[in-house]
Amino acid sequence: MNKQNYSDEYKAYLVCQKKKKAKILAWQIGLVIIFIALWEFLARVGILNTFLFSSPFAIWKLLVSYLSNGSLFSHIGISVWETILGFGIGTILGIIIAIILWWSDTVAKVLSPTLVVLNALPKTALAPIIIVWAGAGIGGIVVTAITISIVTTILSAYNYFSLMDEEKIKMLKSFGATKWQILTKLILPANIGNMISIVKINIGLAWVGVIVGEFLVSRYGLGYLIVYGGQVFRLDLVMMGVVVLAICAFGMYAAVNLFEKWFTKKKSPNKK
Repeated sequence: MNKQNYSDEYKAYLVCQKKKKAKILAWQIGLVIIFIALWEFLARVGILNTFLFSSPFAIWKLLVSYLSNGSLFSHIGISVWETILGFGIGTILGIIIAIILWWSDTVAKVLSPTLVVLNALPKTALAPIIIVWAGAGIGGIVVTAITISIVTTILSAYNYFSLMDEEKIKMLKSFGATKWQILTKLILPANIGNMISIVKINIGLAWVGVIVGEFLVSRYGLGYLIVYGGQVFRLDLVMMGVVVLAICAFGMYAAVNLFEKWFTKKKSPNKK
């Protein structure tokens, strides 16, 4: 639908929504600025112990130093690559296994208790064992990330597939549709939004696995910077690693969010 054909009331509503989003964004940015300013002020007047909490200015100076010599880019690149592999493989394998469970009720009933138990296990606590099994280095770290994300993916995707409207499935069956056609023409297309939501969740879970793995065995990556800073009591290095980690995680989440908005807009029935 062309925007020129919108009613005046709907145009006013769109303007109101844009103003509301701008106001929320301004508040979010303002809160971050106030937090940083307050942190710096308390550190400068001695209320906060800079040895324990560092300060925004010290973190900024260290960040500029690491960016200048280029070492930070290698740490970021390694961690981001491990995370992409972890949540990518974990998400794809999880969805494939969820499809198998949806396809066969017998397999679903057999594996359901196992999946519940695996989901309840503290997988970060099992990271040392996982790394021993999978090996040190990137391989072990990626497997740790996959282990943390795959069970959640399986349970979430299988739940989405199982909650599909039975009436739609019966209608397709009445026209002679096979199970494969039901899967490819109804189940998967109808759950694309849900699978994008799973990807968003898995980004955070994969980062947890990667950072835990880097804590244990890596000599590169953001996790290594954080644990090394703690070992040598460089809290500015620890905080810098945390800040960069937050920026990277937010960037990946924002990229998926932009794809979701593009996909939603593309599929919108109001698109001209």
